[in-house]
Amino acid sequence: MEKKYKIKYLPLFYKDLDHITDYIKYQLRNEIAANNFVNELETEIKQRAFSPDSYEEYISTRKRKNKYYKIYVKKYTIFYTVNNNIMEVRRILYSRRNFDKLI
Repeated sequence: MEKKYKIKYLPLFYKDLDHITDYIKYQLRNEIAANNFVNELETEIKQRAFSPDSYEEYISTRKRKNKYYKIYVKKYTIFYTVNNNIMEVRRILYSRRNFDKLI
């Protein structure tokens, strides 16, 4: 049986997500799309919890204590780290942003 990692969400991830869903709900006026996006996000993150360190690593220009990994959902990239048995979800950003300045 596969080991499932504990998922921990940082406050900054929730802040990013709030900005994204508010934009979809209020600027684009599409609450259904916002809800579908959150559901897809949750599904992708939960699937990763079985082997989070076997996915694409984010190659940063900065030296980091922990490796960052990426998940792509629609036009967004989720960044997370793995430490012991915890998958720490740190950010979700629009995929065309300059990540090195933001994470």
